[in-house]
Amino acid sequence: MENLNGKVALVTGGGRGIGRAIAVALARAGCDVAVSYRERRDDAASAADEIRKSGRKAAVLRADVSRSADVAGLARAAESELGPIDILVNNAGALRIQKMEEIREEDWNEMLAVNLTSCFLMTQAVLPGMRARRWGRVINLSSVAGQAGSVIGLHYAAAKAGMIGLTKSYARLLAKEGVTVNVISPALVATEMVVGNPAVKPDMIPMGRFGDVGEVADVAVMLARNGFITGQTIGVNGGLHLG
Repeated sequence: MENLNGKVALVTGGGRGIGRAIAVALARAGCDVAVSYRERRDDAASAADEIRKSGRKAAVLRADVSRSADVAGLARAAESELGPIDILVNNAGALRIQKMEEIREEDWNEMLAVNLTSCFLMTQAVLPGMRARRWGRVINLSSVAGQAGSVIGLHYAAAKAGMIGLTKSYARLLAKEGVTVNVISPALVATEMVVGNPAVKPDMIPMGRFGDVGEVADVAVMLARNGFITGQTIGVNGGLHLG
């Protein structure tokens, strides 16, 4: 297992939920962490405060990671404040609940931009440095919807499935360059979105409970430390999807 002391991580959407848990866990493992946000700066600032309590440096940076200009600026700002990015966590994303017949072209395009194009843009932005240093970790947050489909947002499911294919492609291309690329695929983790949805019940999970954000963060830290796992989709789903 690799020692993460002094490594620099960038976590998109790292102000709350799973992203926040991963950002804090990486800090406790020894990383300095840049937290990006699009709208909720207070959440990102609070996450940064928690990172600093672990004795690590933190940066709070605003960006819309579905836009190439914002992504380029985010990467530059993170490196300016903390140093070259060693670990990228593509966590930022959005879910729009819509019936199949309600989805318009603009809805489709937005879901792909926020959930999939953002992953591509961010990875492309940090890869040159990782490849030059021959060390890097890219960790993408997909969803069980990308593996099993979704009845509440087929555009979301398509984007999350695309993230898995993108991950496998990067992993194959970079396998000999010291850069690993993997996916974490959670299901019904107790975030604000899940807990606040009355249609979602813990008994939908075989284990009978929602997941904890810390259980996802543990996997992210493991993937950051491990140099022999690449191209894998790791389900953190309480047995909901056995794939």
